[in-house]
Amino acid sequence: MEWSREWVSARAAVVLTFLVGVLSIVVGLVHIATGGVEGPLVEFVPPIVRQTVGFTGTITGFVMLLGAFALARGYRLGWYATIVLLPVTAAQGLLQTSPFAYPLVVLSGLAVPALVINRRRFRRPVSPSPTQLAAGTALVTALLYGTLGSYALRDEFEGIVTITDAFYYTVVTASTVGYGDVHATTEISRLFSLSVLILNVAAFAVALGVLITPAIEAQLSKALGRMTETQFELLEDHVLVLGYGELTEPILEELAAADDIEFVVVTSEENITRQLSSREIPVLTADPSDVEPLQQARIGTARAVLVATNNDAQDALAILTARQLNPDVRIVAAATQRENVNKLRRAGADEVVSPAAIGGHLLVESALGTDDTDDTDRLVADILGDSPDPDDED
Repeated sequence: MEWSREWVSARAAVVLTFLVGVLSIVVGLVHIATGGVEGPLVEFVPPIVRQTVGFTGTITGFVMLLGAFALARGYRLGWYATIVLLPVTAAQGLLQTSPFAYPLVVLSGLAVPALVINRRRFRRPVSPSPTQLAAGTALVTALLYGTLGSYALRDEFEGIVTITDAFYYTVVTASTVGYGDVHATTEISRLFSLSVLILNVAAFAVALGVLITPAIEAQLSKALGRMTETQFELLEDHVLVLGYGELTEPILEELAAADDIEFVVVTSEENITRQLSSREIPVLTADPSDVEPLQQARIGTARAVLVATNNDAQDALAILTARQLNPDVRIVAAATQRENVNKLRRAGADEVVSPAAIGGHLLVESALGTDDTDDTDRLVADILGDSPDPDDED
């Protein structure tokens, strides 16, 4: 129940952020279209400020919608962005001096404590790939080249006086619109304009391709119940869950509750992979006892392996493969039958537990109201595989 209340509070924070974004856009557009409705603070705010905040409020609203989307996915960056922008939206509402903007100020004020209270719910890190970083750097560099270069050559252009004019010219040229209000007047400025056009168009094309392609790939992979190559590349110090059985759901709930632990499920059941993908749980559709999928899931960098299906024989094969690929990884398994505890341990598991043995012991102890330490020690020894197996003598 406590977790449920916390989740609802986090959802309320996301909803409030979304409403602030929508309201900021609507109020800004109304302010731009009508020129603003004078309120009690109009005499304290210069006209140029009231005119400007209408445009900036609309832009801030769009950014807030992006922040709400990031919050809905649990990104920490979304929390930082919205917690900074909420006071900005409130200030913009006040500076517009319009009665229509007062709900925006109130909602902004309500969203701040909701985000602060639930800050620990938004811990998902943003981990851009090297390709994405390179594309973003190229785009920024190309824009700086065009802006600073055209400003340095402003005497060679018609219409460039300030750095804002230079930035405007660069963006218009990069978009291939070409309004004609700013144009080159000399040979060197024309050559420079060609270089700005080529560099910025190429940088925009690469950046859009790098940013959009992973999103499309992620949607296709989600529909097919698979992880993307980018997701595999980012895996490190994670937990591999090999196979899917009755114990897997409790395991996934425990792993999901630990926000700092990444994990991947490897199972050959396609219906299970689709269900897990719909819940945004990383999953790989493959046989967990095969070498290639475990290598693809980066078992070499994994911190632990969990094996807990309903088939001890299949679990043993998965354990053997995992131990072969990473001799140092910690492997924990669950034995469906108590007599297979030691067998799974000999297959390579560091720890083997028997849910049936644990459940039976707890039921008897609860019914009799006893707590026999010696019995508990013997049970733990049996679970960990320290007791002798009758099959060993064979």
